[in-house]
Amino acid sequence: MEIRSLRYFLIAAREESMTKAAELLHVTQPTLSKTMKSLEDELGKKLFTRHSFSISLTEEGALLRDRAEDLVTMADKIESEFLSLDDITGGELYFGLAESFQIRHLAREIRRLKGRYPGLNYHITSGDTEQVTEKLDKGLLDFAVICDTPDTRKYDYAVFPEGDIWGLILPADAELAKKKTIKIDDLQGLPLITSKQGWNGDIKAWAGDRFDTLHLEGSFRLAYNASMFVREGLGYQLSFRHLVDVSKNSGLVFRPLSPRLETKLYLIWNRSQTFTPIAERFLDQIKASFPSHHRISQ
Repeated sequence: MEIRSLRYFLIAAREESMTKAAELLHVTQPTLSKTMKSLEDELGKKLFTRHSFSISLTEEGALLRDRAEDLVTMADKIESEFLSLDDITGGELYFGLAESFQIRHLAREIRRLKGRYPGLNYHITSGDTEQVTEKLDKGLLDFAVICDTPDTRKYDYAVFPEGDIWGLILPADAELAKKKTIKIDDLQGLPLITSKQGWNGDIKAWAGDRFDTLHLEGSFRLAYNASMFVREGLGYQLSFRHLVDVSKNSGLVFRPLSPRLETKLYLIWNRSQTFTPIAERFLDQIKASFPSHHRISQ
């Protein structure tokens, strides 16, 4: 199975048209169709359902699409890593990031590194701990940023200089908005929306034996999207400070939880990982820049 064939397949799957895919790939339609037919023969499965003017993926095609995306990404990463071995001005860095205001510390370090190595390029994907660690374990990422305590059997890590503060995002005209802080009694009976990771982790620990009295109305992965539900009166959002616009004209406010709930952020990497030169330089910079009282595992 050739990487080139998988690239062709992904474009065809995305465009849902052999004609459009062929134009984007700068090949003839018969050439593309022949390549896709050879791929189907090699796998022994039909990948596309052909319609009059379009194509769609079969179940087997959808499975291949998910696997092919990782394989092509890995191939691109391997190629860039080997090219960077001779590049003294930069290279490629791949990050998987949790959603957090503290990412600004990471951005600052990348900016500093790019000042020394102007040929540096960085690639960012976002997700929760499960999503980014899966990609890290597959070798698709150099580093990940997570909000959970790292598994030290698998990862080394550095702790970010600051943590994230939890609070409730609610309409500015809500009765609860008059309060300076939100206690667990205030959350009783409210339709709450938050991330599943936060709900089953930090919020559960904060609520203690009263956790079962809280009602999860809905879950989300992106704080901004969840805030749209708050605006429409569908619920009250538990989230980190600074992730959602709560300025004067936003119609929303943020009120911190009481007692205070703070979540640490971790930069992690595989213990057995072999780094490219630019990734080594970045890690050396992180070790020197993050406060010494924050632990970097050995």
